[in-house]
Amino acid sequence: MIIIGAGPGGIFAAYELMQKAPDMKVAVFEAGNPLEKRKCPIDGKKVKSCIGCKTCAIMSGFGGAGAFSDGKYNITNDFGGTLYEYIGKDTAIGLMRYVDEINVRYGGEGTRMFSTAGTKFKKLCMQNKLKLLDASVRHLGTDINYVVLGNLYRELKDRVEFRFNCHVDNVELADGGYRIISGSGQDECDRCIISVGRSGSKWMEKICEGLEIPTRSNRVDIGVRVELPAEIFSHLTDELYESKIVYRTEKFEDRVRTFCMNPCGIVVNENTNGIVTVNGHSYEDPAKQTENTNFALLVEKHFSEPFKDSNGYGESIARLSNMLGGGVLVQRFGDLIRGRRSTQKRIDEGFVRPTLSASPGDLSLVLPKRIMDGIIEMIYALDKIAPGTANDDTLLYGVEVKFYNMEVTLDGHLETKHKGLYVIGDGSGVTHSLSHASASGVYVAREIAGENRQEAE
Repeated sequence: MIIIGAGPGGIFAAYELMQKAPDMKVAVFEAGNPLEKRKCPIDGKKVKSCIGCKTCAIMSGFGGAGAFSDGKYNITNDFGGTLYEYIGKDTAIGLMRYVDEINVRYGGEGTRMFSTAGTKFKKLCMQNKLKLLDASVRHLGTDINYVVLGNLYRELKDRVEFRFNCHVDNVELADGGYRIISGSGQDECDRCIISVGRSGSKWMEKICEGLEIPTRSNRVDIGVRVELPAEIFSHLTDELYESKIVYRTEKFEDRVRTFCMNPCGIVVNENTNGIVTVNGHSYEDPAKQTENTNFALLVEKHFSEPFKDSNGYGESIARLSNMLGGGVLVQRFGDLIRGRRSTQKRIDEGFVRPTLSASPGDLSLVLPKRIMDGIIEMIYALDKIAPGTANDDTLLYGVEVKFYNMEVTLDGHLETKHKGLYVIGDGSGVTHSLSHASASGVYVAREIAGENRQEAE
């Protein structure tokens, strides 16, 4: 068995195979570094912006793009992917809870499980044309998430062969199995699990084209990351931590949503295929927390025929931001509303101290009007449930883009039309979250282990 990608899907697939099929020979090929060697050079002092490393330490390596995320595992079918459409709602929730148990066992004990169940904020949101989505969320934090991943690696390293800095060039059919062509040569396997994450979207398209696996276009989410004083959202974050709030715009009826809320967190750069975008992290350790909360505001864009390249659309907008600002742009909300670019002087004089060094600029020169109008509407809607959101000094970083892989055509086993070739995690277009990706890895591992038992009988 070869697993391509050591993100959450690949890790949990390998873990479950070791539990259910301990005699199976498993290798994991990962384009990035081991966990302990993943280090972004941006320190805010000597290196203030992305320098285009050969392999982005934030996006690639053991743990995948989720390794340095906020470590939020949302247990829900309401968002985070459509895994339940393939395996059933109850099965999906059960697997997410199983993943949560493993995370707690391997270092997450003592972290808190938050829930929207029975909260008064659902009514408050509905009264202001907003919808609060249902979920239970385990917040590990970037620091505890790192500990959990380190413990899982130590559990697996003597039983699973890991090849780091190993970029897979191609996957070919070979004598009832698969030939994996990589920088370390050629390897053959009976079965292959592909789990390459969002950053592997272009690679996944190439593999599907070569193996004639049908795909269908997915969406792209485009927006900004908002940063404001933590006190403004504290009544929500203290009780819910992660509040997924959806708004439908007045004119176009576009869906705008909050995403990846980081109480007392920091704003960070991400490099996806050479494009610098923005994201957010937060920590469980109080000593690492800041005075600000940040979250994304994203507008969903679905495209119909004849246009199919939704990721290309998002990339073009991100490249425009990179062109104007040399990376990420930042703008005060008050400046945006007044139709003027922000300056370093106005940001320095504001009441919100930025946690990311970004170029002051004008986001209205980057984002299409329809998307910008939706973001502004959403900020005013949020201001009704969290007064102060629409303050002049609220910072908007751009752009934030969530690239979704085109959806790979899979059956109820998450298997392609080629027997023994599975595609899981965010690279499949089926999942969009840590919890769903991890659950898909467990599901496929159990499918394979079941096959092994039947073959043995």
